[in-house]
Amino acid sequence: MPEFDLDSFKKTWQEQPVQHKYDNTEILQMLNRKSRNYVKYIFWISVVELLFFSVLGLFYFFPEEESDSFRKMLERLGAQEAPEVENNFGHAYLAIKVLSLLITAYFVLKFYQNYRRIKIEENLKGLITRIIKFKTTVNAFILISIVLLLIFTFVLVAFIFYILDSQNIQPSGSNLTIIIVGIAVSTLLAISMIWLYYRLVYGTIIKKLDKNLKQLKEIDSQEN
Repeated sequence: MPEFDLDSFKKTWQEQPVQHKYDNTEILQMLNRKSRNYVKYIFWISVVELLFFSVLGLFYFFPEEESDSFRKMLERLGAQEAPEVENNFGHAYLAIKVLSLLITAYFVLKFYQNYRRIKIEENLKGLITRIIKFKTTVNAFILISIVLLLIFTFVLVAFIFYILDSQNIQPSGSNLTIIIVGIAVSTLLAISMIWLYYRLVYGTIIKKLDKNLKQLKEIDSQEN
């Protein structure tokens, strides 16, 4: 058995590299950089969404498919063709599509502004405030997307009942129930898909941003 050399052991131990401990300033800089990156990711995702729906919207300047679906629902309920009302419905649908694109463009701009502000922000309290505001902006974007879908559903139902009333039609209970249930199920399914999409895409990034926010608040509490 080799003889234990205490001096050699001390020398070896002293030569071990000492792990660097980050101070609050360095941690703040890292969290700032990570937070900027997370905001940038959401910004670019929203840009892709805007481009995608803009290209998709080019095919709906003359929404024949929606008009055909609307016409078929009216026929099922026993209503006659109403070209003027159908045209008005097409215009309303197009207006909602344009409004949706404008709102998305507005939030793309807001996300970019948030990114730029976080990029130049060095004050701890300011960074915390900007992250909280950014989360609020993201939540507003998700909520407004769902509200627009509900508005479209309301417009669709309103046009259906308007035509039925103007033509003095009393549809059979079964047909009316099928139409209303179909619209309700389609709307709930669409809302669920929107929520799931934003939950997976935006929610994942927001969770990481929440971790940064928690660490920033801990640093803030240590400094006060």
